Amino acid sequence: MEKKIPREITGAELKSMLKSSINFKSLGGVKVPGLKLKPEQMQWWRDAKIGMFVHWGLYSLLGRGEWVRFNEQIPKEEYEALAMEFSPQNFSTDEWAQMAVEMGARYMVMVTRHHDGFALWDSAGSYEQFTTAKTGSRRDFVAEYTESCRKAGLRVGYYYSPMDWRFPGYFDPEGLPENAALMKKQCYDQVEELVTRYGKPDILWYDGGWLAHKGSDTSSAWFWEPGKLNAMVRSHSPETVINPRSGWEGDFYCDEGSHEIQGKIIPVPWEKNMCLCSGSSWGWMADDPVSDFDWLIKMLVNVVCRDGNLLLNIGPDRNGKVSEEIHQRIRQIGDWLSRYGESIYNTRGGPFEPEDEVYGTTFRENRIYLHILDTAAFAGRRLPDPGVRIRRCYLLGTEEDAPFEQGEEGLRITIPQGRKTTPQDPDCIVVLELDGKVPQKEENEVYFTGKE
Repeated sequence: MEKKIPREITGAELKSMLKSSINFKSLGGVKVPGLKLKPEQMQWWRDAKIGMFVHWGLYSLLGRGEWVRFNEQIPKEEYEALAMEFSPQNFSTDEWAQMAVEMGARYMVMVTRHHDGFALWDSAGSYEQFTTAKTGSRRDFVAEYTESCRKAGLRVGYYYSPMDWRFPGYFDPEGLPENAALMKKQCYDQVEELVTRYGKPDILWYDGGWLAHKGSDTSSAWFWEPGKLNAMVRSHSPETVINPRSGWEGDFYCDEGSHEIQGKIIPVPWEKNMCLCSGSSWGWMADDPVSDFDWLIKMLVNVVCRDGNLLLNIGPDRNGKVSEEIHQRIRQIGDWLSRYGESIYNTRGGPFEPEDEVYGTTFRENRIYLHILDTAAFAGRRLPDPGVRIRRCYLLGTEEDAPFEQGEEGLRITIPQGRKTTPQDPDCIVVLELDGKVPQKEENEVYFTGKE
């Protein structure tokens, strides 16, 4: 079989992906007193750990990624004519919700409108009424998606891009202020629709607050006035969890892309958002390679052990479908979580700092879950003493005892013979059952700042 080669991401598209990465420390965000949610309001989100992202829109007809209009400089009239063909056959958003449930996701985020301006709902605020309700499908997919999520017991998230390539003022807001103002009005009108029309959304996920593909979301805050925008959101939906991509600091941080997560526990609420496939595109591409099961599980473990969430993206085709290979990977992840989810859901990262590619930990109440990603490299390691007497160590899934020594020099755990990490079972999980609760640190209000 010929090996599929992922498309290389370059230029403005690449910059947009790197812009939101914690690794690059490019996020600061406008701070607005009283706008951030309290820790208790964020608790459900921090407990959820895994969500499913869906990129689907007019670009899905072409199968060359969600940036196809800009990358190929497709004329406005030619691209927008495709809207009459956007009419998925034999499709229901129930299929996506069911896949999210199968994957073990606790929330979903759907693209309601990407940078091309095509809105997937009946949006009165859409410039030139460029919506699914007024074109080929005559459907409100946001309404359908929201109903499907709630029926399946999933939290509802909306992705929304403030920017819009249809406006010349986006590329020159100071030279074309009136046109740029139309784009800004569209943003405010549409965001208000999203947070009022379908009930209160659980998540509002902005993307693309930067102007002319330059600078950052924060450096463009003078234009969008994100404090004002999100105060409006809070007035309608006080407990919606909001990401930082509008230029306001947001309730959590985003790390975008499929690069590895390494280093210490990240001391703020954060989310890794990446593709289930190669990551060469968020929108559908027929030949995009599906990531290996063991790599995806290791990514999930590395994120959760560093106290984050994983938002895993699929890009359905023009009819809202995904390949059987993608669906199979979704089921594999869900099967793994059905066995080991105790060590993922409702936990926090720590208390031990991870060792890259070797181990990390999560904890809840009186249990520490030691995630060993390389049993050979872990052998002989001495861990810190958790500060509470350990009653028992055992393998999650089999309950087989793991011998341990706890003393002044720390903690040593011996993995039972025959238990090794493999591509089919990439995470060996040892449960440390304690006499009391795991000691917790105070919430660390550290913010990631640096050169934009």
